[in-house]
Amino acid sequence: MEQIYTIPVNEAFEQSAADPSCGCPLCTLYRRLEENELDLILGASMMEPDVRIKTNQEGFCRLHYDLMFVRKNRLGMALTLESHLKELQKDIKEGGLGAPGAKPIKRIQALESGCYVCRRIEFNFEHMVETAVLLWDTDEAFPAKLDAQPYFCLPHYRRLLEYGQKRLGKKKQAAFAAACGKVVNSYMETLTEDISWFCKKFDYRYDQEPWYNSKDAVERAIRFLRSDIHTGETQKAKGK
Repeated sequence: MEQIYTIPVNEAFEQSAADPSCGCPLCTLYRRLEENELDLILGASMMEPDVRIKTNQEGFCRLHYDLMFVRKNRLGMALTLESHLKELQKDIKEGGLGAPGAKPIKRIQALESGCYVCRRIEFNFEHMVETAVLLWDTDEAFPAKLDAQPYFCLPHYRRLLEYGQKRLGKKKQAAFAAACGKVVNSYMETLTEDISWFCKKFDYRYDQEPWYNSKDAVERAIRFLRSDIHTGETQKAKGK
């Protein structure tokens, strides 16, 4: 029986199985989580005291500042930044025991390594990857969905394998790793051939040959190697 927490995972896998252009289903899940978090932080969650305490402490990475900025809610951003900056003013003032500059160094290091949105996404995404592994183990229909995936990007392939090792017995670990590896290795073989053909097309001897499926091979290789996340709004944030 489908549970609420399994619905988004099943939907993403079904969508990618039906339409290969959707790509890695875990990338789709990550993007949805990111969109939800950005909507919340500039909307319903913005004025909640417990959320404000956490955003004041953690701040945001540069990418998520950019992604919030292009959503054109400058007042929402300004209100968040106002309380964040006021807290930082106190936190990075020199003083106290220790070497000169020790207090601001420690606080800024913590700020550089933290991001409220990244942490929230990672917390929820971790559970979604785990859910995919458990569905493969307990839902008799899910293994076929996994087999039908166009590909898993390498970072998310690693996550699947890691959770397979954590959540499955040794016998099932091997079967799960083989199932995921079949999807990834098949796609990598095709992708490598497409990249090679793309390169050949810049040789005059292949000038009259068709492109086949290689015209977007570079873009697909990047998505495969480094995931297909932060898309869409990221390009706007970069001014492209």
